[in-house]
Amino acid sequence: MCLLQAPVCSSSPSCLALLPGPPVQNRDNYIRSCKLLPDGRSLIVGGEASTLSIWDLAAPTPRIKAELTSSAPACYALAISPDAKVCFSCCSDGNIVVWDLQNQTLVRQFQGHTDGASCIDISNDGTKLWTGGLDNTVRCWDLREGRQLQQHDFSSQIFSLGYCPMGEWLAVGMESSNVEILHVTKPDKYQLHLHESCVLSLKFASCGSCWVWFGDTRLLCPSTGKWFVSTGKDNLLNAWRTPYGASIFQVSS
Repeated sequence: MCLLQAPVCSSSPSCLALLPGPPVQNRDNYIRSCKLLPDGRSLIVGGEASTLSIWDLAAPTPRIKAELTSSAPACYALAISPDAKVCFSCCSDGNIVVWDLQNQTLVRQFQGHTDGASCIDISNDGTKLWTGGLDNTVRCWDLREGRQLQQHDFSSQIFSLGYCPMGEWLAVGMESSNVEILHVTKPDKYQLHLHESCVLSLKFASCGSCWVWFGDTRLLCPSTGKWFVSTGKDNLLNAWRTPYGASIFQVSS
């Protein structure tokens, strides 16, 4: 996810420090989001440019192997479909552009946000897309029918969001420093207040397990979607339990 205040990935070499060889550089453009494809061979990079760059990481020296160009002057966030065939680009004009990665063509645009689309997440089954915007709204899109399903209005710009892998819950990070957890089909909602500045990113646990103690009995429980982390401009990382927002731990960097 990417926000106006700070990029998820900057042009600093530390962004791709795990890659061998020289750092990948996206010319002189400010990088706001990057997504590594599941095969580890391609990296999609977007930022303050109308063009997304697709990098070939399998080459002896990383190089741009393709570019995807839209009419928007900037890309704020990216998402990849579960089958890695489609890329979704959140644009500064509010549109969500859908790209066919195999044919490298624009196949659809979702229109609804009246200001920049700042963050994005996709359901595990690849049927629904969630986007947040600088228009203070979060929207849900049906990827099969190509239409908007829901709209949630807030009192602050949306800088980050995450959809729980188990479904039902959506976490939203805002410019106001609040995190809100809302049920996607019911009016249930929780508001969390541990951040001291805008919430820049959110991520639910997507795999793994944790130990739970009941007296002398220890159980290994799946943790998918049971907790999530958020980071903010306050340099704090908070870990929360889903959905009530009980604090698990906080780290200051």
